Amino acid sequence: MTADDSFGRIDDDDYPAYTMGRAAELLGTTQGFLRAIGEARLITPLRSAGGHRRYSRYQLRIAARARELVDHGTSVEAACRIIILEDQLEEAQRINAEYRRAAESADPTTTA
Repeated sequence: MTADDSFGRIDDDDYPAYTMGRAAELLGTTQGFLRAIGEARLITPLRSAGGHRRYSRYQLRIAARARELVDHGTSVEAACRIIILEDQLEEAQRINAEYRRAAESADPTTTA
């Protein structure tokens, strides 16, 4: 990997740049919490060549949302399910909006 390759990853939300320890520190949580949301399949960290968990910024945002729910009294399992359902709802709304736009462009007399 060249220096140019690594600089290109600085802004990549999906690049697994954070170790478990650093991720826990950034989130103000424990490594056990990160393992728990991994076991609940909310996030799946990538593994380094040595087998250590590595997290991306995108995964840290998801973990932060889970921590927010847990801090408000929601169980880890329920928090993970809520986040998964929120994500599915957002995706369904995005798809519906695309269908509406396509239908409107196909039939300009249609009003929303």
